[in-house]
Amino acid sequence: MESPMEQKESRTGPIIGSIAAIVLCGLTGLCLLCPLSIAIFTSSVPNPSQSGTNIAPAVGIAPLCVSIVFIAIGVVAPILLLRRKKPAEAGTTPPGEPLPPAS
Repeated sequence: MESPMEQKESRTGPIIGSIAAIVLCGLTGLCLLCPLSIAIFTSSVPNPSQSGTNIAPAVGIAPLCVSIVFIAIGVVAPILLLRRKKPAEAGTTPPGEPLPPAS
C-alpha cells in the first residue's frame, strides 16, 4: 500500500556536496592547470641568458596530472550526486514491508 502522502527526498545535501566538489576540487584544479602547464613548457625551452637554471619538464608533470584529477573529480562528483535513483520494480517488496508467506 502506498501512503497518500509520498515523502519527497531532500536534494539539499547533494546540491551542497556538488557545489563543494566544484569549488574545492574543480576550481583548484583549474587554478593549478595554467601555471603548471606554462612551467612545464617554458622549462623545456633553453634560455641562453640563464644557463643552468632550467628545470626538467618531468618535475611539473606529476602536479599537472594531479590538477587534471582534481578537475575530473569536480566534474564527476556532481553527476553522481545529482542523478535520480531508479524506482523500485513492481515485483519486489519495499524494504519496510514484511515478506509474504511462502506456500
